[in-house]
Amino acid sequence: MPQLPPPGPSSRDRIPLAALDLLDAVARHGSLTAAAQALGIAQPSVSAGLRRLERRTGLSLLTRSASGTRLTAEGQAVLDRARRVLAASDALEREVAELRQGDRVRVAASLSIAEYLVPVWLAGRGPEAAAVELTVANSREVMAAVRDGREDLGFVEGPRVTDGLRERIVGADELLVVVTPDHAWAGRRTPLRATELAAGPLAVRESGSGTREVLEEALAAAGAALDSSVAQLGSTSAVKTMVRTGRVAAVLSELTVVEEVARGELVVVATTVDLRRQLRMVWSAGRHPSAAVRALAADVLAATEA
Repeated sequence: MPQLPPPGPSSRDRIPLAALDLLDAVARHGSLTAAAQALGIAQPSVSAGLRRLERRTGLSLLTRSASGTRLTAEGQAVLDRARRVLAASDALEREVAELRQGDRVRVAASLSIAEYLVPVWLAGRGPEAAAVELTVANSREVMAAVRDGREDLGFVEGPRVTDGLRERIVGADELLVVVTPDHAWAGRRTPLRATELAAGPLAVRESGSGTREVLEEALAAAGAALDSSVAQLGSTSAVKTMVRTGRVAAVLSELTVVEEVARGELVVVATTVDLRRQLRMVWSAGRHPSAAVRALAADVLAATEA
């Protein structure tokens, strides 16, 4: 008769995830105090929790000194395994959250895309499609939210995406230099050089905006940089309002000014600076998209390729 394997540990014998979190925090931050601050708990609680973990494992996991706390070889071996357990626990949490939200898809998009393109992309979806929850933020914030799992899918305008994300180009756009008809640049016969555009005066979007990043990189490629006195505003509407005073110019997406240009309220000023850009869909490289997310992505691609 074959011998049965010994029974595994019962639930009350398992090492708590909280204890593994403590070990991971100490390894990442280099001291008990820093680990406590990162976790938002008292330092004595970290010390006590790690002592219990050492007793539970029967291993010496840490070496403590005046310069900080380091893992022993055994501690590092335990941590290597613990991180796999913590990652699996995080994956479970995400999957439970997806079950809780049903077929909803969380989407984040930069301002221009959210206002002018996402509504068009969603309009053609059938009644059976998953509901979409749209968050509007600048490109840097969108990428951080998708990378961290707070959003399922993102749409950004910047020149590149951050680590931990995958991307797919979904369109192209061009930034335009715009002024009011009575602005000094409105009647120019020659295109603005990079140094002239950079000197302004300009109103621009805030740091982290895809529009701002494209402008800065385009100017840098042409050997110029924005003047330090440039007005930085948190929305396209605010930038356009400032331009309407007639005292400043702006560099904005063609999507956002096409109507004002058609009505003659704003005038496009030619420039030698290459302000073309690509629009990207981004998703987490470390997560498998749900069926609802994949369906939405496919619908967006179909709409952009039509």
